[in-house]
Amino acid sequence: MSEGVFYLETGKESDVFETAWKTNLPVLIKGPTGCGKTRFVRHMAAKLGLDLITVSCNEDTSATDFLGRHLLLGGETRWTDGPVTRAVRSGALLYLDEIAEARSDAIVVVHSITDDRRELFLDRTGESLQAPPEFMVVASYNPGYQHSMREMKPSTRQRFVGLEFDFPSGDKETEVVVHESGCEESIARLLVKIADKARSLTELSLLDPVSTRLLVDAAKLIAAGLPPRLASHAAIAEPVTDDPDTLAALKQLIDLHL
Repeated sequence: MSEGVFYLETGKESDVFETAWKTNLPVLIKGPTGCGKTRFVRHMAAKLGLDLITVSCNEDTSATDFLGRHLLLGGETRWTDGPVTRAVRSGALLYLDEIAEARSDAIVVVHSITDDRRELFLDRTGESLQAPPEFMVVASYNPGYQHSMREMKPSTRQRFVGLEFDFPSGDKETEVVVHESGCEESIARLLVKIADKARSLTELSLLDPVSTRLLVDAAKLIAAGLPPRLASHAAIAEPVTDDPDTLAALKQLIDLHL
C-alpha cells in the first residue's frame, strides 16, 4: 500500500478521481512533463488505500511486457505475471505512465479492462481474469510531447474520464517548492518567476517547459549550500536543452532573477 504523499490540490481533481474509482471508471491524466501527474496518482493511491503498480511506457513496451511471459525457473518453464496481470489479480491501482508511447499491441490489451467488461484474457495460459471492484486503471499522457509522433487513438482515449493538468499558480507552485526542498520562500518565489518567464518565451523553442520538478531540484541544491545561480544553471537550464543559444538565453534569464 502506498504511503502518504504530499500533494497540493489545485481544483476538484481529487473529487473526480475518487468518484471515478467508486464507479469503476478509468482516468486519463493529461498534462506537461513534471507538472505533478505522477505525484497526484501516488497521493490518490494512498488516500484510497490502494496498492500502486506503475508501468513507465516507452516505444518498446509490448503486450507481453504488460501481461507476462513464460520463464525458465529452476529447470522448469513457469508463467510469470506482468504488471497489468498482477494489478488485475490483486485489485491494485494500475498506473500506465505515458501510455501513448507504448506499442499498439500493448494499448489494445488495456481496452478490455477499461470498458464495462473489466476483464483480462491471457491467451498463453487460457485464463480469463475478472477485475475486482477496487481495481482501477489510470493513464497519463502528454499531448504536447514533441519528441514523439504518437497520438492516442480516439478508440482508446474515449474509454477514460479525463483530467487536465497544468503547472500550478505562482503561490501554489512556490508552496510546493518550499515543502519539497526546504528552501526559503524568497528563493522559491524567484525560481517560480524564472519558470513562468521561461514557459512564456516561445522564442526559446523549448521541447519541454521548465517543470516544477526542476524547480524543486534547484531549490534542494540551494538549500544544501550551492550558490543559487550555479544550482539553477545545473538543475533548470542544463536539463531542458542542449542548444547552445537556447541554453545561453536561459542562463541569462536565471542570472537576471538571482
